[in-house]
Amino acid sequence: MKKTLFEKRLKKIKSNYNSLINKSNKQLFSTNGVYSRYKKPILTRDHIPLNWRFDLNEETNPYLMERIGFNATFNAGAIKFNGKYLVVVRVEGNDRKSFFAIAESENGIDGFRFWDQPIVLPQTEEPDTNVYDMRLTQHDDGWIYGVFCSERKDPNAPDGDTSSAVAAAGIARTKDLLEWERLPDLISTTGQQRNVVLFPHLIDGQYAFYTRPQDGFIDTGKGGGIGFGLSKSMDQPEVKEELIVDAKTYHTIYEMKNGLGPAPIRTDKGWLQLAHGVRNTAAGLRYTLYMFMTDLEKPWLITHKPHGHFIAPLKDERVGDVSNVVFSNGWIADEDGKVFIYYASSDTRMHVATSTIDQLLDYCINSPQDQLHSHLSVQAIHKLVEGNKAHLYLLG
Repeated sequence: MKKTLFEKRLKKIKSNYNSLINKSNKQLFSTNGVYSRYKKPILTRDHIPLNWRFDLNEETNPYLMERIGFNATFNAGAIKFNGKYLVVVRVEGNDRKSFFAIAESENGIDGFRFWDQPIVLPQTEEPDTNVYDMRLTQHDDGWIYGVFCSERKDPNAPDGDTSSAVAAAGIARTKDLLEWERLPDLISTTGQQRNVVLFPHLIDGQYAFYTRPQDGFIDTGKGGGIGFGLSKSMDQPEVKEELIVDAKTYHTIYEMKNGLGPAPIRTDKGWLQLAHGVRNTAAGLRYTLYMFMTDLEKPWLITHKPHGHFIAPLKDERVGDVSNVVFSNGWIADEDGKVFIYYASSDTRMHVATSTIDQLLDYCINSPQDQLHSHLSVQAIHKLVEGNKAHLYLLG
């Protein structure tokens, strides 16, 4: 019996999809010794389940057309849950609307498969127009919190302006990652909020947030960098005072704006922090990742901060919907000290890099800090060269 066009297309589409999701990932040699990238992205738009995209009824879709198209999978929160590595992915449809969906892996580096359906996120009295970039925090109070950016149209935009928006920190919580309870958006007195992260422990009996105050939806304006503040509750979250933890600084990789990535990782020597920094170039904004450490008892005080970027977009990572960008809002620290760093490239796809707690501590504590002047950068190089004189024989 001759196969129909529907059957032929279905066979090919299924074969391509199964080949993609079953591909293993290869660890690349680490030139810098701090972390290892992997050869393939862990998630792309092609990983979206086929039954989210196609009407599989031949009678209503004889050409097996894609009914719902997807543009990107990026900026994922991450958590180890029931022994599995889970990422809460920002999925963007062809309609530009983003939503959250969970993908699961046995080993954290390949074999990621999406759960059956996207997350159903309850709405507040003022529905979100768009949501994205969820940070996950397993809190001492027993809840898993997801803090994300909620975007709505600016009510004060002039007539005819159909692009001005307002950003707020939306909050939801869950016990099982299936059913989510929506809480009120975070109230802040310092303008709009994006890149807000909930600290995993109470401080002085209050919930603690890393914030990123900004004047507008895109521009930080007078916003000073990564902030820190306390809220008496999560049922009515409000930060009345914000202390700047890490200020945006002239002629650095974070001179335009910066924001914390995932919730910090606790170590015996302090909290490991991963952030993104943005600078301007002739080709537009460039997003990179950088690290610092904060005090164990006072997690708003920086103790160590290596100079420059930690991860920057390389090769194919530089190309995408918003080029020359890497962004992270998720990482997982295993009990054996291995760290999985999940990052997106160019607002298009998800990657993973792996390191260890020991390596990241060594990197943060023993790398030179940014001295903010070219001649001081040269001095740091000279110091390293002088210290290496007795070991040059190793280079042959």
